[in-house]
Amino acid sequence: MNGNLKNTMSHIEIQLSRGPSDNLLGISWIDSAWSPILNSANVLDYFSERSNPFYDRTCNNEVVKMQRLTLDHLNQMVGVEYILLHTQDPILYIIRKQQRQSPTQVVPLADYYIIAGVVYQAPDLGSVINSRVLTAVHGIQSAFDEAVSYCRYHPSKGYWWHFKDQEERDKLKPKTKKKEEPSSFFSEAENRFTSL
Repeated sequence: MNGNLKNTMSHIEIQLSRGPSDNLLGISWIDSAWSPILNSANVLDYFSERSNPFYDRTCNNEVVKMQRLTLDHLNQMVGVEYILLHTQDPILYIIRKQQRQSPTQVVPLADYYIIAGVVYQAPDLGSVINSRVLTAVHGIQSAFDEAVSYCRYHPSKGYWWHFKDQEERDKLKPKTKKKEEPSSFFSEAENRFTSL
C-alpha cells in the first residue's frame, strides 16, 4: 500500500482490558477518520460502523438503514434499537441501547458515551457499587492487617501493642538515672530520724 492510501484509510484502535470477553466495560473503540467530522447528525452512523464491538448488527437500526427509512420508523418496530439520548456538540454524545416492546414502552439495556470520538460503555449501577464496595473493603482489610502486625501476646503478659517506632524512640532517649526522692513529708522525717 502506498502512503496516500494509508492516510485515507481509517485508523481503528481497539483497546482490550484483561477480563472476560463478554464484559465490554474495559473496551474502548475509535475510528479516527470520523473524529474531525463527528456531530449529532452523524453520530449514530459512526456508532454503527462494522468494527465497533458495542454495536449489535441484528438491531432495528440496521433494518431501517437497509430499507433506507428514517429513524422515526423505529417507534413502530419491536426489538433492540439504538437512540441518541444526549448530545453536547462537539465533544460528548450518549447513545442508549434499548429493547422496544411497544411504541410507548422501552426497556434500557445499556448506555454508551462518546468523548472526542472514543466510544465507551457506561457502567451499570451494580458494577459501580461493586467497585466502590471492593475498594472500601480493601482499605479496611489493609488497616486490620496493619493493626494485627502490631499486636503481641505472651501467656504471662497477655496482649500488648508493639510499635516499631516505639523501639527507635526508646533507643534514642538518653538514659538518665533518677535520683531517689522520698515519697512524702513523713518519709523524709523518718529518714532523718533513722539517720540520727
